[in-house]
Parts: sequence; structure tokens; C-alpha cells
Amino acid sequence: MKHLLSDSLVITKRQVLQLARIPELLIFSTIQPVMFVLLFRFVFGGSISTGQPGGYVQLLMPGIFVQTVAFTLAATASGLAQDMEKGLIDRFRSLPISRGAVVIGRTFGDALLNILVLAVMATAGFAVGWRPTSGFMRVALGFLFLFAFGYALSWIGIYVGLVVRDARVVQNVGFLVTFPMTFLSNAFAPTTGMPRALQYVAEWNPVSS
Repeated sequence: MKHLLSDSLVITKRQVLQLARIPELLIFSTIQPVMFVLLFRFVFGGSISTGQPGGYVQLLMPGIFVQTVAFTLAATASGLAQDMEKGLIDRFRSLPISRGAVVIGRTFGDALLNILVLAVMATAGFAVGWRPTSGFMRVALGFLFLFAFGYALSWIGIYVGLVVRDARVVQNVGFLVTFPMTFLSNAFAPTTGMPRALQYVAEWNPVSS
């Protein structure tokens, strides 16, 4: 167990060094959710009534946070598939390290990226008028839950990456899962205007909770 943890941290360090050497990874990981914030806040927000204090942005930001961590599934699956195509995973297996460390280290690295992206998203939310209405502890627990949700999804991404293997196909599969999961929910609009069948799906969608 000790070697597994230490080896996993070495793989995580590789992930962090990639962000330092290729800052575009972090930049493009934040551009898409920021674009969603601006699009929904200023283009669609005026036509969606939530009936709650603070307006649409108070409904929007939690949904954007969930969507952002949900995309971890696609990112993890695609990154692992790319490493496998390049033969990097085979090289790791030839080294005297714990086999599980390769995938655990990747999930740790993606979790750290989630923290950075969520910090950027929170800043963007404040810039467009979002203000948390709960106390500090509830907000902190909410972000902790987001972190745990993203980490759990990254393990699903690991499974998808190992099964599908082709990086191009993996990315499509990841988005095929995450887009319905996030949009068939109350993350971006109240469910009252949906057809009854979709309301049922949205109410049972874990993203809605």
C-alpha cells in the first residue's frame, strides 16, 4: 500500500508537470465552461424565469460547476487512451512500480485539475453576478461534493479508456455520456417546462440533486 501511494504520487507529479509545460491544457479546460457561463447568462438567461432571488445566474452556476466536473469523464478517458496509443502505459508497466499506480495517479492529477478549473469558474461566476446564498460551511461542503463527484466520474473514464482504447472514439463516447447527463437535468433550466417523460428522467438524474 505504501509503494502504491508513493508510485501514484509520482504519476500525479507527471500530470502536474504536463500542465506546467503545456499551459494550453489548463487554458482550454477553462475556456469551454467560461463560454457556457457567458452564453447562458447573457444570451439565454433573460428568457428563463426561475422565480428565485438573484435571478437565473443563481440557478446557472451550480449547473455549470456540475457540468465542468462531469466532463472529467471524457478528459480522463481520452488522456488514458492517448497514453495507451503512444505506448506510454506499456513503458510504465515495464518499470518496477505498482500497476494500479498508473491509473490512480491519473485520477489524482485530473482531480487537481478540477480544483483549478472550479476556482476559475467560481471567479467567473462572481464576475457575472453569482452570489452563494448559503453559509460558508455549506458552500465548502458543496465544492467538496463536486470534487468527489468528479473523482468518481474519472474512474468511469478510466474504464471507458481501457475498454475503447482509440482516443478519438473515446472522446466521442465520453461526450455522449456527459452531455445528456448534464442537459437532461435541472442544471440549466427548471424541469417544469419539460415534457412529463423528460421531467421524470431529469428528477432522477444525479446531476439534478
